[in-house]
Amino acid sequence: MDYEVDRKTQWIADELQTLQESGLFNQIPVIESAMGGRIRIGGKELINFCANDYLGLANHPRLQQAARDAIEKYGIGPGAVRSIAGTNVLHQQLEERLASFKGADACITFQSGFTANLATIPALVGRGDVIFSDRLNHASIIDGCRLSRATIVAYEHNDVDDLQEKIRQTTEYGRRLIVTDGVFSMDGDIAPLPAIYEVANEHGIMLMVDDAHGEGVLGRNGRGIVDHFDLHGKIDVEIGTMSKAFGVVGGIVAGKRVIIDWLRQRGRPFLFSSAMTIPDTAACLEAVDLLESSGELVQALWANAKLMKAEMQKMGFDIGHSETPIIPLMLGDVKLARQFSKELLENGVFAMAIGYPTVPEGKARVRVMNTAAHSQADLEEALGTFQLVGRKLGVID
Repeated sequence: MDYEVDRKTQWIADELQTLQESGLFNQIPVIESAMGGRIRIGGKELINFCANDYLGLANHPRLQQAARDAIEKYGIGPGAVRSIAGTNVLHQQLEERLASFKGADACITFQSGFTANLATIPALVGRGDVIFSDRLNHASIIDGCRLSRATIVAYEHNDVDDLQEKIRQTTEYGRRLIVTDGVFSMDGDIAPLPAIYEVANEHGIMLMVDDAHGEGVLGRNGRGIVDHFDLHGKIDVEIGTMSKAFGVVGGIVAGKRVIIDWLRQRGRPFLFSSAMTIPDTAACLEAVDLLESSGELVQALWANAKLMKAEMQKMGFDIGHSETPIIPLMLGDVKLARQFSKELLENGVFAMAIGYPTVPEGKARVRVMNTAAHSQADLEEALGTFQLVGRKLGVID
């Protein structure tokens, strides 16, 4: 691609050229339909394995109707930040319902899960403090840790013994925080949260878990990782999102009331950025209603994931060590992963290649995201396509 540049911006054009030549330039597809198990891109219908819409709620008629009803009653925008313009009754209701759903003392919502991390970590620790962070934590956790200006001590992925050792070695600190993802989005494995809690409790360290990919997936009717491990009242802070399994958008922080009240006073994205829109908030409320009333969608998600995993392993694919509906199709080479994704697209399946810097170099993959929105026919057709492409590219026999 040719860019108009001057001396100030030539370096950017050079970097973009390098990305293009290395196969790392990110081309974002344009979706021409509603989100679902099947979508339309470039006029072509595709089976969709890219969305984090685990339960198929992004286009659910009940959520659509709730959003329409809320617009009729309350309009669309919140007007300004909640601490200045006041908070709409729907925001208050959503936070109360989410706290009850997750079995937490209290809850506060943000514009996204990313901003929830950016708000929470710097509000809890700062310069002179220490954060013990899993080496594979999400970028939003990493950025929140950097913003806090606390000392960041990375421990090896899901390695509780290494966490213990890093705590033993770190003797200078003010406050301390352990932070981990609940479900790791690129590999699909689950943090050993009970063991991490025991370490945090032993040393008197605050514990925070980001459950973005556990919401709607783990626990009773999708209540998340804290419910999954029955750790209610033991985890200080649980971060979540409503942009994945809830099918809408927004961030959640649930936990001890003293922390939630503190975030209302010192969580910068809460204080300096407008809240979720009215229809988004209403749709999230409806999603909570759906999950509270039935676990059917969660069960369908896991049934689809179990089928896909079993059949892909039979074909000879390396699908890593996922414990969740996320399937990392491990390919190693980023160019191979991108070619695999391209071949899938040409044969009616949308599953994106993931490479560096999202995953380490040499660990490129095609990430397959199962949802409850996929029918049996979708899965059977997709499995045939994965086998066809895998054989064509020499990935399987």
